[in-house]
Amino acid sequence: MWQTMKTLWGRSDTIEALKTSQIRQHDTKASAAHSMLAFQNVGQPVWTPRRYDSLSLEGYQRNVIVYRCVNLIARGAASVPWRLYDGHQELLHHPVLDLLNKPSAHQGGAAFMEELVGHLLLSGNSYIEAVNNAQGQAEELFSLRPDRIKVIPGAQGELQGYRYEVDGRYTVLSVNNAHGTSPVLHIKLFHPLNDWYGMSPLEAAANSIDQHNAVAGHNLALLQNGGRPSGALIVRNRNLTPEQCQDLRDSAKGLFQGAHNAGQIMVMEGDYEWKEMGLSLKDLDFIEGKNLSAREITQAFNVPPMLAGVPGDATFANYKEARYHLWEDTILPLISHIAEELTHWLLPAFGKNLRLSYNIDAIPALAQRREEAWAKIAQADFLTLNEKRRAVGYEPVAGGDTIAF
Repeated sequence: MWQTMKTLWGRSDTIEALKTSQIRQHDTKASAAHSMLAFQNVGQPVWTPRRYDSLSLEGYQRNVIVYRCVNLIARGAASVPWRLYDGHQELLHHPVLDLLNKPSAHQGGAAFMEELVGHLLLSGNSYIEAVNNAQGQAEELFSLRPDRIKVIPGAQGELQGYRYEVDGRYTVLSVNNAHGTSPVLHIKLFHPLNDWYGMSPLEAAANSIDQHNAVAGHNLALLQNGGRPSGALIVRNRNLTPEQCQDLRDSAKGLFQGAHNAGQIMVMEGDYEWKEMGLSLKDLDFIEGKNLSAREITQAFNVPPMLAGVPGDATFANYKEARYHLWEDTILPLISHIAEELTHWLLPAFGKNLRLSYNIDAIPALAQRREEAWAKIAQADFLTLNEKRRAVGYEPVAGGDTIAF
């Protein structure tokens, strides 16, 4: 498996070594406030603020709106090809591109990216472990589950390492602050109240998710009850014993409750009356309440409600426009954030001027914007042919550096 699992056993003394290690002093400027971040937790793992498994279970696995939003963003981000530049020159063949297209022997680039973005959206944190060769260059990349990772702060507010734990056994992946290198890349979303961990959109949408799940559970229970709200069977002119009341209740349930009994006609002998006790769906307005909760969930993920199947939203003229805004406002900024983090963490070992980007021309949803940009460039009579070609990503041609009047 990967390096973490190789060293998961027999490394329990590593954390003690980290605690007792001497802090190297540097003759460089440092923040006076930043060192206070880890003052209470030097050398000890800082636990995540909320349980990742609970958020994933109630949000992603049991809520179709969250499932749809996360998959739209993660699979969209995974479909965009990477680009690598050395300064301003694009490199078509490079070990970094090979690594990102196939991070490990058991996972392709699209699956790796989808897993990375999925973890980031569900927990607010994503972790990538690199397995390096003798030259310090990454040969394999692995996406680690956020609930298994704990941050270990240092005495000066720096990151001392990561603790990876599975089934009570753990290993410590230490960070080399002297050289600015780390075997783990931590990508996180902004959290206003936590120094070490990011905030998931699930936390902002937690109340709406609970409400949406509650309405779905109520509707399911109602259908299982034959589509009828609860009521009372009133018996007049008779005093029933508790045993008789229970027998009458059980008989009514067996004969009329459940989907298989839906539409059955109730026949009651004697002075009986059925009294409706529950409110109708129209009175409770469950449908509109469920749609409102769904819209709030999509807002937390910055996904147009139309794409998640939520009715009643007229913000976007059509589905095509909604897809464009999803890419423009959500997916592309997220990819840019990940590309920048990978550039600073992964590329220095391969070269000084390398920069990671993505191929925006390969995104079908942005074809309209690309066509409009190309049309403007083609009509710019103050640009040379080669300047126009460079603007749209093509190589210059001979004789294309003059402006024809």
